[in-house]
Amino acid sequence: MCTCKSTCWVVFMNYPAWVVHDTQRTSIRSHSPAKPVLIFVSSRRQTRLTALDLIAFLATEDDPKQWLKMDEREMNDIIATVRDSNLKLTLAFGIGMHHAGLHERDRKTVEELFVNCKIQVLIATSTLAWGVNFPAHLVIVKGTEYYDGKTRRYVDYPITDVLQMMGRAGRPQFDDQGKAVILVHDIKKDFYKKFLYEPFPVESSLLEVLADHLNAEIAAGTITSKQDAMDYITWTYFFRRLIMNPTYYNLDDVSHDTMNKYLSSLVEKSLFDLECSYCIEIGEDNCSIEPLTYGRIASYYYLKHPTIGMFRDQLKPESNIEELLLILTNAEEYTDLPVRHNEDQMNSELAKHLPIEVNPHSFDSSHTKTHLLLQAHFSHAMLPCPDYATDTKTVLDQAIRICQAMLDVAAHHGWLVTALNIINLVQMVVQGRWIHNSSLLTLPNIELQHLYLFRKWSQGKRKSLHGGYQGPIECLPELMAACEGKEHVFASIVDGELQTAHISQAWNFLCRLPILNINLSIKGCWDDPAQPQNEVPVPSLTTDTRDDNRWIKLHADQEYVLQINLQRTQMGQDSKAMAPRFPKVKDEGWFLILGEVDKKELIALKRTGYVRNRSTVSVAFYTPETPGKCIYTLYLMSDSYLGMDQQYDIYLNIIPASTSAQVTTDVSDTLSHLTLK
Repeated sequence: MCTCKSTCWVVFMNYPAWVVHDTQRTSIRSHSPAKPVLIFVSSRRQTRLTALDLIAFLATEDDPKQWLKMDEREMNDIIATVRDSNLKLTLAFGIGMHHAGLHERDRKTVEELFVNCKIQVLIATSTLAWGVNFPAHLVIVKGTEYYDGKTRRYVDYPITDVLQMMGRAGRPQFDDQGKAVILVHDIKKDFYKKFLYEPFPVESSLLEVLADHLNAEIAAGTITSKQDAMDYITWTYFFRRLIMNPTYYNLDDVSHDTMNKYLSSLVEKSLFDLECSYCIEIGEDNCSIEPLTYGRIASYYYLKHPTIGMFRDQLKPESNIEELLLILTNAEEYTDLPVRHNEDQMNSELAKHLPIEVNPHSFDSSHTKTHLLLQAHFSHAMLPCPDYATDTKTVLDQAIRICQAMLDVAAHHGWLVTALNIINLVQMVVQGRWIHNSSLLTLPNIELQHLYLFRKWSQGKRKSLHGGYQGPIECLPELMAACEGKEHVFASIVDGELQTAHISQAWNFLCRLPILNINLSIKGCWDDPAQPQNEVPVPSLTTDTRDDNRWIKLHADQEYVLQINLQRTQMGQDSKAMAPRFPKVKDEGWFLILGEVDKKELIALKRTGYVRNRSTVSVAFYTPETPGKCIYTLYLMSDSYLGMDQQYDIYLNIIPASTSAQVTTDVSDTLSHLTLK
């Protein structure tokens, strides 16, 4: 805590709760009346409440703007660019707020103002202590406890966090000393005195997530046996601390036999948990370990093993959106979402305004809250408090990753219906709309009451149209076809209901939506010995379904490659998807799914990224073993937009397997290798 030419003074306050606010005001007045002050609080809500309390204090002073160190007119210009309404208020008094719930631009604004000493007081959550370095003359730690939503109780900050917060006191280049005030309960005063002035060891937290770490190493091939797992543990920091401080890890002594039994039990328990989650398989020799598909998926997407095990148990061949939403929100990754004091009542009230019912006895559950927040996201429902908006961002941050893992599980089982519904769920998360809503509602400023305009315009103008789209406008592709790239046509549809600026904003969104043209062909082997490797084009949709030329002859039980040529009709300017309701910047991408609708079977899944101009994707598939006619369907589905999906039927006439074609292929492969040599 002491730095060069700087002394850190620590003052322990053990005042009761009702004088805490007065204490922090007095501390600022006594220890740092004109120098920067950093106040750490336990939650985002506390940043707001503390700031409002300080403003109430300033209102009683002769100079209520004493903490504002810049011209008020300049500050008003800055406030005009700030999004958060509470921050607008506090900045006017020279008080900044900093937490993860603020928009990134608002956080940057606050950071610059505080670093440049334009505002004197900054109130932040404890995470700031580990982030950007913002030293201050005075640091106030407003309590050493925070509410843990997982355990539903108040718990102490790790002592390292308290040290880190205190370490922000003192500015070596400006001050010769720094001051820290810690507001703490009387019974804990001696504890903090002892550990803040004496060295404190850093212990390992590996035990809590050991199974997931072992799964990642098993999936990567680093660990292939129980002995490998034992060796892996001996390379960790946990093992070093186990030897130095065994009682912390519930170990009596560090003798060879005791250590061996302890580590063996850890490995056995972790591997048993992974087996129960279908991530690994223990060999018949009870020593070797084999990774399973579920374990690889969990490792790839950084999922906890109970989550992937839950997918295995709850995903079904024809899971609908409602069932998938429940599975998504039951993921272990959402267990730590906080359910704060009285939020069970808020959850109960919020549930009344949402379409899908939840268990009325679980309003204090993190998973139920996650379910409600996603429903509110899709429904554009009013949230009960600003903290819920921040919690929604936390939920959305992880939703795509979890859905991608669900999709891989569905593809592994060949569940076509479930896979298509999972992709629809991804689109819903990104755009913040229900799948059954009109895709026209994803346009900015277009609401439910405006939809009649599109139907009315279509019906009224149909007779006067010559060529182009003739039907009613019910979705985005139909609107794009009706407008034919002309803004005045779109403006005529919504004229009178939207302001000019709103029309322009909606039109810009519409113009940037991706329109992809697709050409399909199949590569493989046929009976013609002169040309064993052929590429056969897939007939377009305009071909008569009764035309025999529509049916492509392929040999049974043989591998072919579906060649998919994608062409964007308008030049893509930016790979970023337009998703104003999604909290993170997201690249536009596509899913390609080949399936057989009659059997509800997923045959192949391929992901592809942003298509700027042209792109070619190859999807390998095997034909059925039994000759006969069948129809495969290719789905091109956006991972960002609702209503922009396409599907193409591929008519296949499966003929008996050709031995000569297979032999020709093998000979051709052999000759190509010889030629290369």
